[in-house]
Amino acid sequence: MNINWYPGHMKKTRESIEKSLTLVDIVFELIDARIPISSRNPIIDNILGNKPRIVILNKSDLASEEGNKLWEEYFFKKGLKVVCIDALSGNGIDRLIRLSNQLYEEKKQNYEKRGVISRPIRAMILGIPNVGKSTLINTLAKKKSAKTGNKPGITKSNQWIKTKSNLELLDTPGILWPKFEDKQVGLNLAFTGAIKDEILDRETLALKLIETLAKNFPNLLKSRYNVEIIDKTYLEIMEEIGRKRGALVKGGEIDYSKVSNIVLDEFRKGVIGRITLEYPEE
Repeated sequence: MNINWYPGHMKKTRESIEKSLTLVDIVFELIDARIPISSRNPIIDNILGNKPRIVILNKSDLASEEGNKLWEEYFFKKGLKVVCIDALSGNGIDRLIRLSNQLYEEKKQNYEKRGVISRPIRAMILGIPNVGKSTLINTLAKKKSAKTGNKPGITKSNQWIKTKSNLELLDTPGILWPKFEDKQVGLNLAFTGAIKDEILDRETLALKLIETLAKNFPNLLKSRYNVEIIDKTYLEIMEEIGRKRGALVKGGEIDYSKVSNIVLDEFRKGVIGRITLEYPEE
């Protein structure tokens, strides 16, 4: 799977981010806690330079506790501020606000010396599509200020949002990189919904996810679907899940589309279990 995807709006997004950096004090780099490697855009480091930054491991409730801890340690050793959050429930938001105030303190003092009092912290939110930027904004603003959805590409342009926590947020469209040269990166992004499902065959994607789970998380797969995985092909496991879940068509044949939807949706919602697909040593 060699996905080349660099639409014109991605190029414009990069240019817009570079221009907008002078307007903000801090950058919130939002990544998916389940796939911190695959969901980190490698060009972001080049764009941001030395701009103060907080790495936000979102959807940490869907990732394993061990994985979250290891990734926090990894970014801390890199000299970056890092926080695990669940933007949907608001867990970890208080810590994010505290870190923002800490990073802003020196700049705040300089403003006060010039007579500028009570200026809000201006933060830019960056991240790939469907990583939870709009959900984070709505949680911080305590109202529905940004559109959210389970499909990537909801945010189309830059927009400022005021919050009740001394933050002004600059939302940006999700930015992907020009080419996925690593097949596993493309799969991880597809597993978590960062890539529109229309780009890949959903049934093949579900089969690849079952393969990944069978190899790395066999107990979770067996427990969730009550299936045996030893001495079975991944297709046979998929078919057994289909039979257990009643994903059948007339004649008792497997409804591969239905079973694919079940497995992908339950993985993305964390129903199968808390799963981290990538670890720092990789």
